[in-house]
Amino acid sequence: MPGTGLIASLIDRCTFPPRGAPARLAVSGGADSVAMMVLAIEAGCVVEVHHVDHHIRPESGADARFVADLCGRLGLPFTLHDVDVPLGPNLEARLREARFVGLPADVLTGHTADDQVETILLNLMRGAGLDGLSGIREIGHPILRLRRSETEAVCAEFGVTPMVDASNTDRAFRRNQVRLDLIPLMNSIAQRDVVSIISRQAESLRDDADFLHDLGRSIDPTDAKALVDAPVVMARRALRAWLSTEHPPDAAAIERVLAVARGEVIGADVGAGVRVRRTNNRLRIESDGQ
Repeated sequence: MPGTGLIASLIDRCTFPPRGAPARLAVSGGADSVAMMVLAIEAGCVVEVHHVDHHIRPESGADARFVADLCGRLGLPFTLHDVDVPLGPNLEARLREARFVGLPADVLTGHTADDQVETILLNLMRGAGLDGLSGIREIGHPILRLRRSETEAVCAEFGVTPMVDASNTDRAFRRNQVRLDLIPLMNSIAQRDVVSIISRQAESLRDDADFLHDLGRSIDPTDAKALVDAPVVMARRALRAWLSTEHPPDAAAIERVLAVARGEVIGADVGAGVRVRRTNNRLRIESDGQ
């Protein structure tokens, strides 16, 4: 694929593996992931494409065929992952969890700066601490510095019309409300592009979070006395690192666990069926599965 003006100009803002290294990409068929694929080829990576079909939308089969055909034209290896989405609440979360079933551990995804800011605002609304406000990290997200408008422009310049997921306009999903309603309102109020502003702030907050994380590693989060004696900001960091899974616990959950450490209560819920209890000055994690 010959490099074009726009496509070549965006490479320096991407964080793909070195030229000649493998790049395993999760490609849905939408503009962001298709642009990621085009840019990865331009960056000289050895690209292989993975597509997940949740079988939730009637048009999901067409998405899979589109990606498979595109890979065929470009001579790229293509792997289809058929997954079942379990029943339960929060469809967004269930789709996200199912999406990574069977995918390579080092798979790269096409999140952009717009996705970054949507994630940060969602984290803010659920009361996340510094980690949540730091947003998505660049590892595994090579086009995180690009805008959604730029990925659409890449597809246009490359001469491919990406698939459109109709669910992206469904306001039943909170992320879509943030994308379609909240961010445009913030832009209007600020009279500025808040995506670029919040993205820069996230980079600064990420540096702060990393520094505090290193300090918090010196504290044993299961030692109630050590938590109480430590500066509260370090105690919070130690607990956040201990309790984090895919998503860090929110600020309120951390405060509840600190109350356990201080002996004010013997246990506290931290969400997702997880509870922290104190016995003989030690904290331990209990889950619904125990």
